[in-house]
Amino acid sequence: MDHLLLLGSPLEPRVDSDIQSETALEPLFRVLIHNDDVTPYNYVILVLLNIFKLSHELAEHITWVAHTTGIARVVTRPRAEAQRLVDRAHATAQADGYPLTFSLEPDD
Repeated sequence: MDHLLLLGSPLEPRVDSDIQSETALEPLFRVLIHNDDVTPYNYVILVLLNIFKLSHELAEHITWVAHTTGIARVVTRPRAEAQRLVDRAHATAQADGYPLTFSLEPDD
């Protein structure tokens, strides 16, 4: 039983809750999606599904709200995570030739 680690053992790996508590202290930011006249509706849904990991129903709803009002909230996350998601979505859309735009704003 040499491989068994006891709680509190100095060999115990760092617990994810340590990382989660650090993240919990970060201020939250809303990721917003902006409508444009070029990016196809179904493409937007795919980005929301694949990058933001939303359900199909929620991705369709957010796409509809952005399409009809010009802007919609996608998710609320700690700033660093929100920025990573936005950067990835922008890079994906740009690589595919679309001007799909996301922005961040503090979640007050």
